[in-house]
Amino acid sequence: MTPSTCSTVGLPMGPNYLDDVLSTMGHCVDSLKFAGGSFSLMPEEEVQALLDKAHEHDVLVSTGGFMEYVLTQGEDAVHQYIDECARLGFDVIEISAGFITLPTDDWLRLIEAVQEAGLKAKPEVGIQHGAGGGATTTEELEQIGQQDPSQAIAQARRFLDAGAYQIMMESEGITENVPEMRTEVPAQFIDELGLEHIMFEAADPHVFPWYVQNYGPEVNLFVDHSQIVQLECLRSGIWGPHDLFGRVHTFKE
Repeated sequence: MTPSTCSTVGLPMGPNYLDDVLSTMGHCVDSLKFAGGSFSLMPEEEVQALLDKAHEHDVLVSTGGFMEYVLTQGEDAVHQYIDECARLGFDVIEISAGFITLPTDDWLRLIEAVQEAGLKAKPEVGIQHGAGGGATTTEELEQIGQQDPSQAIAQARRFLDAGAYQIMMESEGITENVPEMRTEVPAQFIDELGLEHIMFEAADPHVFPWYVQNYGPEVNLFVDHSQIVQLECLRSGIWGPHDLFGRVHTFKE
């Protein structure tokens, strides 16, 4: 298994900045994700330049969780969005529904539509209702409530069976915006779906050591582009807290 790191473009970034990031650490990154629908606010030529630069470094490019907004615009808008992503050269379309209600069968139809356009479908699942990168407070999320992890796992299994490229696991309600980390939830997902099929959102650096210590250096993590060096130092054991420093190893025959 090859460790997979996905980084996000959450700040204004041009191709020169991105080239600096990927020239130094691109060998540690498998995909680049635009935050939300941020790419829709940029001039097309700048979006194209960022995609081209990522591809020069063999890095896939993913949309953010913009699909759930597009879904509110109707069926034609969804197909136009998928076609436009394909035209621009995106590799992956994230399919999320953190702020809307979407039947599982409709998720499956979206996965099929994305794959028919020649792109990879990456559904995002989670246990926290109302999550998805918004500005909702911890208190508000607690009032909204969570679903049973077994429901999300069953849904994710159907997505994988339909050919989904990877499952993105939302951190809110698990390691983010919670009084205490719900460490049992990632364990359930891994036990049921396999470590290699899941990418865990790791929005806060304090969760990096926990994932590496418990699931090894090959756990797939989604981090901000500014955190790539910190994460890879932890993966390699050359920097980190006392319980990881010099203690991260693998054995490959």
